[in-house]
Amino acid sequence: MNRILVIEDEERMRQGLCTLLRLEGYEVAGAADGEAGLRAAREARPDLILCDVMMPRLDGHGVLSALREDPEFAGIPFVFLTARGEKHEVRAGMNLGADDYLTKPVSRDELVQTVTA
Repeated sequence: MNRILVIEDEERMRQGLCTLLRLEGYEVAGAADGEAGLRAAREARPDLILCDVMMPRLDGHGVLSALREDPEFAGIPFVFLTARGEKHEVRAGMNLGADDYLTKPVSRDELVQTVTA
């Protein structure tokens, strides 16, 4: 797993995650909203997608649903990143087909462990 797509509307958070993952040796692309994220996924063909839930234009649930409906992208591991970690929020994301769920702020160790897994 070398290519990671980070879909996050908060620029500082997106840049921080991208930088951290590059320092860990990953090839990383970033997108500022869900629509841009879908385009980036189709162009970059990532091995893993890290995606915020609450974003303008298309939220993370919409991104995941669109990817899971497309057989070409249905198998890409997908991890939600969100500031909202309530149990019902996590369950909703997992029911859509997310592979994992990280609550922001996420530590470097937790991020690396999740990406590695």
